[in-house]
Amino acid sequence: MTRSAGGDGERFLITGALGCIGAWTVRELVREGVPVVAFDLGADPRRIELIVEPDELARIDFVVGDITDLATVERALDGYGITNVIHLAALQVPFCRADPPLGAQVNVTGTVNVFEAVKRRGDGMAPVVYTGSIGMFSPSDVDPVTGRLEEDADAHPGNHYGVYKHANEGSARIYWADSGVPSVGVRPLTVYGAGRDQGMTSTPTVAIAAAVLGVPFQITFGGRTLFQYAEDVAKTLILASRSNPDGARVYNLGGSLVSLHEWVSAIEAAVPEAAGLISVAPTELPFPADIAHDRLAELGDVPVTPYRDAIAATAAIYRRLR
Repeated sequence: MTRSAGGDGERFLITGALGCIGAWTVRELVREGVPVVAFDLGADPRRIELIVEPDELARIDFVVGDITDLATVERALDGYGITNVIHLAALQVPFCRADPPLGAQVNVTGTVNVFEAVKRRGDGMAPVVYTGSIGMFSPSDVDPVTGRLEEDADAHPGNHYGVYKHANEGSARIYWADSGVPSVGVRPLTVYGAGRDQGMTSTPTVAIAAAVLGVPFQITFGGRTLFQYAEDVAKTLILASRSNPDGARVYNLGGSLVSLHEWVSAIEAAVPEAAGLISVAPTELPFPADIAHDRLAELGDVPVTPYRDAIAATAAIYRRLR
């Protein structure tokens, strides 16, 4: 069960707001007319500027802040009267691999800081919403009978990033058990859309931009993966924030299970002049692709845009920019 959109007195804080998912989440809230604070260590709003109008940009409060500093997070919550937190600030797989201590500080300590700040703020807060990741699972975690990653699968992360995401789910569980802080974790896999320009699974989106520019490009992995359109992810996170504040819930995110060769065909359908420019590397992602996500329906009507439509919409954004 979820509360109605734009509830009385809602004020959202989005950490990692200058990333791809953060930018789309900020856009959705601004278009609802809900006050939103964009909290990020960086100060470059280019991803948000890709997808919002200038008058919408003027309605966003930007706060430069470090998620690893608890006092800074607390000041942002208190100073803006925040009621809803969507926590997206994180370092992605390549950055965690390059600097594991920094990755742990941002991804694990930063998440604990968010929970702690919400706990100290007291009653009246919506559930903490945060992004987990299917990246905490390995192919060996797939059920040998169903061939899917089931919702109750045990995780055996294959990299530091996955370990950190797994730890965050444990922290969420303990904050509920010890302090009654409710939360919703959502596990995406391959997010795409305008603004997705870094990270291990970013190259399917970069390929759309390359097609619009008429530049040859190779997507860095092949096989199949579960694609999730950034706009849909943003709407799902907002649904989760407005959901019943009970427990430490975690959901696999649904989407479109697509082979990378089908993905290229969809790009060529949206950008016919790019036929033959986009290729696919043979190496597959080290994560399961077929993901069970039935429990996600508990959040309500979770959107899934057909991937061909979303690719065409992304290409249209890049054409406008070109």
